[in-house]
Amino acid sequence: MNWPRRSLPSRWLPAAALAGAVCGAWAQAPAQPVTGIYTCTDDKGRRLTADRPIPECSGKEQQLLNRDGSLRAVLPPTLTAEERSEKEARERSEKETKAAAADAVRRDRNLMARFPNEEAHARAREAALDTVRLAIKATETRMRALAAERKPLRDEAEFYQGRTLPPKLKAAIDANEVAVEAQRGAQATQEAELGRINRLYDAELERLRKLWSGAPAGSLGPLPPVAAPASAARRPASR
Repeated sequence: MNWPRRSLPSRWLPAAALAGAVCGAWAQAPAQPVTGIYTCTDDKGRRLTADRPIPECSGKEQQLLNRDGSLRAVLPPTLTAEERSEKEARERSEKETKAAAADAVRRDRNLMARFPNEEAHARAREAALDTVRLAIKATETRMRALAAERKPLRDEAEFYQGRTLPPKLKAAIDANEVAVEAQRGAQATQEAELGRINRLYDAELERLRKLWSGAPAGSLGPLPPVAAPASAARRPASR
């Protein structure tokens, strides 16, 4: 059955039109509502406002406002590639500095844990030196043995003055001299190591005395490097 068409009363027409307009606006509204207002003053002094970050103010701070005009956040300037690289380098340097400071604190605390007093430190020094002293004694013993081996070889070589030494005798003398030279090098290295150990423990003791007296851990800077000399005392030439 077809019902007769009735027109709306003329007084309802404005309301119907308004409802249609609202529905149309909702249909066209973006999926994500705008949650804030960006505002800034550009290089020309103009006050700009937008619903997203403003490109003209990329090098300036931008304020993000709530709908009621209250300040929600201040956005820093957008950095250029060079500025971003500098910022990252600065942050990396700050991070490394903090890590080094934490490491210095940890190192000083470990040092005090190992050596609660000067007596404990002195015992550790002597133990380290004793290891090298034993090696020095072994080298000295070997040097005496080589000297004892060399004497009969030299005595035998006296019979061949002015003549060529027999190959076997010459090889024995050469081997003895090479061994002696090696032991001299070992002696020089061992003496240098004694000095290095003493310098290390001297530096530690000076630091520990300050820490024991109340200096904060990590406040004294790094321990000076203590390395063995690059080359020991010049070795005597073989004879």
